Amino acid sequence: MKLCFPVENHQGLDSQVYGHFGSAPSFVVVDTVTGEVTAVTNSDKIHEHGACNPVAALGGHQVDAIVVGGIGGGALHKLNHAGMRAFQSQSGTIAENIALFQAEALPEYLPGHTCGGHSHSDGCAH
Repeated sequence: MKLCFPVENHQGLDSQVYGHFGSAPSFVVVDTVTGEVTAVTNSDKIHEHGACNPVAALGGHQVDAIVVGGIGGGALHKLNHAGMRAFQSQSGTIAENIALFQAEALPEYLPGHTCGGHSHSDGCAH
């Protein structure tokens, strides 16, 4: 399974998971079967609020799921429509979040449990 983690600084599995999907500088894609780690620059970082194109942000990389601290409803809808799921990261590194994912301990983002804006007072679920 290929998992995508938004990050500020790419440090492989030691990277801290970024708080928001759309504004992350880059992503780390981890193939949990092969252990392959790939860095991807966010191709859609500059966009108006609510106009995130998460599929374009991944630059053509196919992933099964996103693990992130927060995500907007529009981005979640677009990811789900493209066949990708989104899970809420817990504090810590990518490696720690992979372990939680494999233990089925990461909550899945569902419509209505997403970020409503770029401040945490907008109903953000994280």
